[in-house]
Amino acid sequence: MEEQGVRVTALYGFARVSDPDHLRDMLQASCGDSVRGTLLVAREGVNGTIAGPADAVERVLDGVRAVPGFEALEVKHATARVMPFHRLKVRVKAEIVTLGQGDLDPATNAGTYVGPQDWNLLISDPETVVIDTRNDYEGRVGAFERAVQPNTSAFRDFPDWFEREGRALLDRPVPPKVAMYCTGGIRCEKATAWLKAQGVEQVYHLQGGILRYLETVPEAESLWRGECFVFDERVAVGHGLVQGTHTLCRGCRMPVSQEGRRSPNHVEGVACQACHDRQTRTRREGARERERQVRIAEARGVAHIGARPPRKV
Repeated sequence: MEEQGVRVTALYGFARVSDPDHLRDMLQASCGDSVRGTLLVAREGVNGTIAGPADAVERVLDGVRAVPGFEALEVKHATARVMPFHRLKVRVKAEIVTLGQGDLDPATNAGTYVGPQDWNLLISDPETVVIDTRNDYEGRVGAFERAVQPNTSAFRDFPDWFEREGRALLDRPVPPKVAMYCTGGIRCEKATAWLKAQGVEQVYHLQGGILRYLETVPEAESLWRGECFVFDERVAVGHGLVQGTHTLCRGCRMPVSQEGRRSPNHVEGVACQACHDRQTRTRREGARERERQVRIAEARGVAHIGARPPRKV
């Protein structure tokens, strides 16, 4: 499928779903044959990314918004030259973003939304503890000023980090405010619900995540430093959501900076400084052949069927 201007839409919403199987079937039917991607359904809500003709994607979104609780669905649109997904997957899961902490209720017990226009004031306050809820490799690409980096390898590691180190950050005579953020808003929203379940009251999260902040806050006023890692072919974006300078290592699927690409161990499409010495000769030769096929596909103006997306959260 090589349509021009394919609509790519990321969406999520926390709302109580009484019958996840029924909602899955409804979403599957509304996507039809023209919408592809992945949608996850759980008792806590809906999450996913879909792509297709704009009118078909809007039909799916309208169907979700018609379900009680999802009227304010969080949505972000982008476009792609070619269809980025090979098929449609609509699945029922225990969680729409995995924290592994039982039956939380972000729909009714999450922290307080803070819009991008008010975020700077909150995180500039020295009495506010700013926490990045993303993973270690994301934090290395960019972060907000004063942000604490848990350096977790997966979102489900966040509670363990908080018990080991994070709780001590809040041990003050006057409990501080906690400001949390992530790429698009879903992880920090769920993390605030977990913190509130642990008895932390003054918890806030960035509405729409880093992406909405970079889209709406002028660079001259921004407290963001670096680029924002994204889970698509752009790899990272900067202010105005302009594609950044990082590329993706196809050996380990980690972002590589301009400096990293100057390493003698960086081989485009094969390995980077971090994974070069861990690769077997067979794997490296396979990666070289894959890179050759990718270049051939690019020269022909088609998508390479074996392309792998960046790693998941």
